[in-house]
Amino acid sequence: MLMTAMEFAQFPVLSVILFSTILALVVILLIPDDRPQLVKQVSLGFAAVGLALCLYVYFAYDTQKGGLQFVERVLWVKSLGIYYFLGVDGINVPMLLLTAVVLFTGVLTMWELERRVKEYFALTYLLVAGVYGVFMSMDLFFIFVWYDVSLFPMYPLIAIWGGTRKEYGAMKLTLYLLAGSVLILPGILYLWAVAGAHTFDLFELQRMGFDVNVQRIAFLMLYLGFGVLAGVWPFHTWSPVGHVAAPTAVSMIHAGVLMKLGAYGILRVGMTLCPDGLVYWSDLMALLATIGIVYGAFVGLAQTDLKYVIGYSSVSHMGIVGLGLATMTVDGINGAVFQMFSHGVMTALFFSAVGYIYDKTHTKMIPELGGLSKTMPKASAFFIIAAFCGIGVPCMSSFWAELLVFISAVKTYPIRGILAVSGLVVSALFMLRVVQKTFYGEKNPRWEHIPDVPLSLASPRIILVGILVFFGLFPRLILDVIQSAVIPFVNSL
Repeated sequence: MLMTAMEFAQFPVLSVILFSTILALVVILLIPDDRPQLVKQVSLGFAAVGLALCLYVYFAYDTQKGGLQFVERVLWVKSLGIYYFLGVDGINVPMLLLTAVVLFTGVLTMWELERRVKEYFALTYLLVAGVYGVFMSMDLFFIFVWYDVSLFPMYPLIAIWGGTRKEYGAMKLTLYLLAGSVLILPGILYLWAVAGAHTFDLFELQRMGFDVNVQRIAFLMLYLGFGVLAGVWPFHTWSPVGHVAAPTAVSMIHAGVLMKLGAYGILRVGMTLCPDGLVYWSDLMALLATIGIVYGAFVGLAQTDLKYVIGYSSVSHMGIVGLGLATMTVDGINGAVFQMFSHGVMTALFFSAVGYIYDKTHTKMIPELGGLSKTMPKASAFFIIAAFCGIGVPCMSSFWAELLVFISAVKTYPIRGILAVSGLVVSALFMLRVVQKTFYGEKNPRWEHIPDVPLSLASPRIILVGILVFFGLFPRLILDVIQSAVIPFVNSL
């Protein structure tokens, strides 16, 4: 069905977006080490180009026509059936926009970086190239290659520029995510071998279909492999540790975009190629997602480090994504994809706000902070807005995403759906507790002379707030895009 909607793009906009990140990497490497400001300007320029092109793709995507658009398909390795195959539909269009927004605001957030600037931005663009590649590719071989490209820069980015227990956090993150790759590659090769058609084309393999038993085995491998990166319980433990150890903009990309690669992989590869496997394992998916929602909320309640709070909040919110996918309904999957986008922007705002507070106070510990709204009202406001989005306040984008998922979950899995909603209540409790203890109450005299965030540094946070509110007020602008792909997908199940 998707293939009938294909057309070859007259202008290869997806390739331009992808290779602009690689060109940015090359240009940054050619800049002398003693020109850090030029590195930042070049990084911002390329990020702006990527954002502009992703906005064009988002608004040019024809929701009435649906299907795969902006297609680019060139034979790469004939004997193995590998194609350089790019395209977008209603599922990955929002993910491209999310990546561009987080990269652009991340570059602005790290504008004050002074140590090894050139290496930092070069590694960032290598990571983002992998992310774009996964979101655009419709060939399983390239999906896996770009997936691994997106993982490897995380180790040096955390180990070199990180903070708390950075070596431990970088190593744990890398080992967990590589363990996930160890399951993904055999799952892909297993399907390729069973198909016997010598093609990695996602839609060619989908049309062929696979035996039920093959699907059950392959889906479990793909779900667990991608699920590690998606923060699926109990494979989530790398995530909060990685969040805490990473520098600000890396945390933004890590939680805002990288975790979405895992959920996207489950949907794009596992659920698309193994629908019978999805039906067989959907109860397990719903169970693990519900545990993740409740577990993340309760563990977050006990945290005293702001970054750990956000880390466990991410585990809980990614559980909402997993629960929505497990419902196998239009509303559930619509909500899951919307939640991926909303959570990505929200966590980017969270970490950007915490990054500024930490840079000025040199602490992330909640008991050491207090009354910050009196001395840093703008910086405090950004965190509080992100917290409101996290607890699903109406007029914020996450409200609609969570509403769709929970309605579908209660209909499909009544007990688990109710437990998930109760987890959201606990999540609201710990977020409000953090806001009260950190930004209100008795003012700590140590922070009386701390400067508030200036307008020049506030710009990335303002952009993120604007997106959360915009899609909270006009959810149809993103839901129409998403469901143009979700409705035919659910019908095919």
